[in-house]
Order: sequence, then structure tokens, then C-alpha cells
Amino acid sequence: QVQLVESGGGSVQAGGSLRLSCSYTSTRNIIWMAWFRQAPGKEREGVASIRPIARITYYADSVKGRFTISQDSAKNTVYLQMNSLEPEDTATYFCAAALRWVSEPLRGADYNYWGQGTQVTVSS
Repeated sequence: QVQLVESGGGSVQAGGSLRLSCSYTSTRNIIWMAWFRQAPGKEREGVASIRPIARITYYADSVKGRFTISQDSAKNTVYLQMNSLEPEDTATYFCAAALRWVSEPLRGADYNYWGQGTQVTVSS
């Protein structure tokens, strides 16, 4: 029902910027979309989420003021603009979508569909 494809990952020095893209197709209305990340040996972490129709956004405390999630409905794409990157941001980043109301927008268990992930590496 939903397909998600991430792109835009790469390697950057601390203080730099990257923009991740998540191109999506769906046969049903997507209610929430989000970005998660997982570093080796660490649990998956919700980074940012958006309810597209209402433009409501949520951010993890660790990225507030540095990351911005947005959606372009004409392009069926969700973006994650990442500025002032830190080595601690190094992880595989995943796009996720939910077709129903999400009670906790940054909780992975609330999302049904996931992309394959894109690697972000920040060097000091």
C-alpha cells in the first residue's frame, strides 16, 4: 500500500548540512510521516514527524533547532533538513509512514511502513 524511498544521505564534517528526501507512493491517505535513526549498538530514535494535512510537526530534543521536517505534497516527498550536524547524528536514517492516527508521533511502533534507510556520517 505504501512505498517509501529515502535518498540524500552521505558524509559531512561537523557543522555541515544535509537534506534527506523520502519519496512516497500510497494507495491510501497517509496520516503521519516521520524520520527515525539508528546508530550501531543503539536503539532506534524518533527524530522528527509531521502530520502533512495539518502541518503539525514534532522533534526530538536532540535535534530541535537544527533539523526541520517538511512535506511537498505536489512531489509526494518528505524532507529532513539537517543543519549544524554533529558526530552524534551519525546513523542510518529511515523514513516511516502511518495510515492511522498516531498517539506518539516519535514512537516507531506507531508506524506501519518503512523505507530502506540512508546512511549519514558526520566526522569531527
